[in-house]
Amino acid sequence: MKPYLQLFDFSKKINYKTEILAGLTVAMTMIPESLSFAILAGFPPLTGLYAAFIMGLVTAVLGGRPGLVSGGAGATVIVLIALMKSHGIEYVFAAVAFAGIVQILVGLFKLGKFVRLVPQPVMFGFVNGLAVIIFMSQLEQFKTIVGGNITWLSGSALYTMLGLVALTVLIVVVLPKFTKAIPSSLVAIIVVFIVVLVFNIDTKLVKNIASVSGGFPPFHIPKIPFDLDTLKIIFPYGLIMAGVGLTEGLLTLNLVDEITETKGNGNRESIAQGIANIANGFFTGMGGCPMIAQTLVNLSAGARARLSGIIAALTILLIILIGAPVIERVPMAALVGVMMMVAIGTFEWMSFKVINKMPRQDIFIGISVAVITVWLHNLALAVLIGVIISALVFAWQSAKRIRANQFKDEDGVKHYEIYGPLFFGSVANFNDLFEVSNDPEYVVIDFKGSRIYDMSGIDALNKLTEKYRNANKKLHLRFLSEDCKRLLKNAEDIIEVNIIDDPRYKIATEK
Repeated sequence: MKPYLQLFDFSKKINYKTEILAGLTVAMTMIPESLSFAILAGFPPLTGLYAAFIMGLVTAVLGGRPGLVSGGAGATVIVLIALMKSHGIEYVFAAVAFAGIVQILVGLFKLGKFVRLVPQPVMFGFVNGLAVIIFMSQLEQFKTIVGGNITWLSGSALYTMLGLVALTVLIVVVLPKFTKAIPSSLVAIIVVFIVVLVFNIDTKLVKNIASVSGGFPPFHIPKIPFDLDTLKIIFPYGLIMAGVGLTEGLLTLNLVDEITETKGNGNRESIAQGIANIANGFFTGMGGCPMIAQTLVNLSAGARARLSGIIAALTILLIILIGAPVIERVPMAALVGVMMMVAIGTFEWMSFKVINKMPRQDIFIGISVAVITVWLHNLALAVLIGVIISALVFAWQSAKRIRANQFKDEDGVKHYEIYGPLFFGSVANFNDLFEVSNDPEYVVIDFKGSRIYDMSGIDALNKLTEKYRNANKKLHLRFLSEDCKRLLKNAEDIIEVNIIDDPRYKIATEK
């Protein structure tokens, strides 16, 4: 069934009250975050809200994962800061649209499956680092501007902020013990809002960040020269933004899969992200990607369908159009408390329980990814480094697995039974297995327990056969798998490898 028709599939049980309330809660937490990221990058504040609306609506309807929430995320915005400073907002819109094109191509060519290459230790580090970032970012709301300088809150302002945050956290923790009919985070926001309004408490409000009032996102073609020079400017930014967005999106999708015990569609999500970012580029949004914190808020509120994401997006639009005066009076302390609880819920506390059972290299990888995530605030780079380290560790461990069982049969023929993968990492160990000068005239290498995986393995095999040929000894390659034979056949134009099938032994013989 098409994703936009799933909303009307009455065979699926959708708790409409839960979905609507979850969507409202997500909207409340997304507004200040989108505004903050826009202001951080030097964009007009409304570009952040437009991105939250466009990304949220398009991906909720067309995306590959019900429950996943997209918006104006900081990871993608950070990529565009340098472009904003050097060329201005029009080039940013063009880069966002270009990133969308790249993401659509990734989805069409089904390249999203490569997220499977992310190992579990990297996921642990990624999630834990993200939780720390979410928590630490809330501490920025405990700062204020005095005389043009940013300083920490103090005195009654600090105590008021702490008290309201504590009240929010208390409601989020305690309310689910009595009822789960209404999302505790939404109740907390409403209660703190009423307390501040009734008692006229002086504390930081949403309007202290920026105004959220505006009109419908206007259609706007980026005012840039459409030539090769422009493409050279926006290409690297769009490519990096696309990669960062897809990395975060597909990892978030996997995380939601684990939480809901269902299966999402990474390629469809990639296409939906691309369509949403193209729309952002032509409707003055700053672009974005799936937002893990808001997704977890959505899931913790009980949402499991697409409706909550649509409600969140439409709520943001209504707030921009008519609801700004009310939302601007929401205390930041309530939103800070909700996001802090999200951070605590995001952290993989189970990783502490299994850390003493994990291999040392996995512990190192997980900690490294978490540290890089927190240090650089670049989730995509942290994951990439983690995958590279994991791949190198795997290659090193696999390289040590190649070995040989040696024996002579009754006819004096020397047999080498090879076990383990033959690839670039194991070539040196493979070469050390053979005693060409001491071997008899006839030698058989049995590959029943081995496979040749790459060009380095082919080259090593070719050089070995050359050594036996130069020593006037006959070498038989036995039990090569069909894929190994194809590799050797494909290499005939590059190196001298000729395979002749022996019907008696079913072997490949090097002439």
